[in-house]
Amino acid sequence: MVRGKTEPRDRVVEAAGAVVWRPSPYERAEVLLVHRPKYDDWSFPKGKLEPGERAPAAAVREVAEETGIRVVLGPPMPPVRYPLAGGAVKVVRYWQAVPVDDGADFTPGHEVDRRAWLRFAEAARRLTHPRDRSLLTTLTPRSTRPLVLVRHGSALPRSGWTGDDLERPLGDEGHTQAAELVGALAAYGITRVVSSPARRCVETLLPYATSAGVRIEPEPAFAEGADPALVAEQAMRLLDAPEPTAVCTHRPTLPDLWAGLGVTPLPLQPGEAVVLHLAGRTPVAVERHPPAEALSGR
Repeated sequence: MVRGKTEPRDRVVEAAGAVVWRPSPYERAEVLLVHRPKYDDWSFPKGKLEPGERAPAAAVREVAEETGIRVVLGPPMPPVRYPLAGGAVKVVRYWQAVPVDDGADFTPGHEVDRRAWLRFAEAARRLTHPRDRSLLTTLTPRSTRPLVLVRHGSALPRSGWTGDDLERPLGDEGHTQAAELVGALAAYGITRVVSSPARRCVETLLPYATSAGVRIEPEPAFAEGADPALVAEQAMRLLDAPEPTAVCTHRPTLPDLWAGLGVTPLPLQPGEAVVLHLAGRTPVAVERHPPAEALSGR
């Protein structure tokens, strides 16, 4: 959704959107386009990130605001870059997405006055901008399920904590990171939440679990210092889990978790999330989402 002011020169404006698709009886899928009366163009729903908002949450929010349709995200698509007035550059991160309702409450507005479900060929003709037509050619509709791995948020320092380390909580920054995760995890439709029993891990996922109305499952195999063989065994079980799942663990435990999943290890910052998009037991896409303060410091 356009929020309309000219950006300062040389600034990168971050935005997020989705190529929403649904099965079609006529061909492989139909895609959702929106018409913006201000520009008289047809495009995919998208818009700028709000302060402290992670890109997946922004993509889902923008689709809902512009079309009235709630979606969940699938694999990421290639980002799109284009210049803005005043020398700024907009970078839009896109995802495949599928609807979870029909958006019956759509109300035409001054930013988007029409929406349309179109077959691929018709959508390609209707899209105004070549960059959007190029993006459409990269869409391969496929059903996947997400597995999200989270390193717990920033905790109080070990050096200043005199109690049981299992009870060491998040600090203020960690609670901010946990709050940021709510929209990001919701964007992938997470319905199962698993955590190391450590308080700092549970607190990282607690805001989302509370918001979604799901129980946090404590898993000792994902605790710091757990037997590497047990970590890998539980990780492999995650590949067979049918539900969209989020897991929170510790930095020292992550290498064994990656090994069990058969994924190249990724070093994560506190509060960072990695999303594996699984087709069966196979990751077909991997994306990472650092905390907002890490992005603002780039």
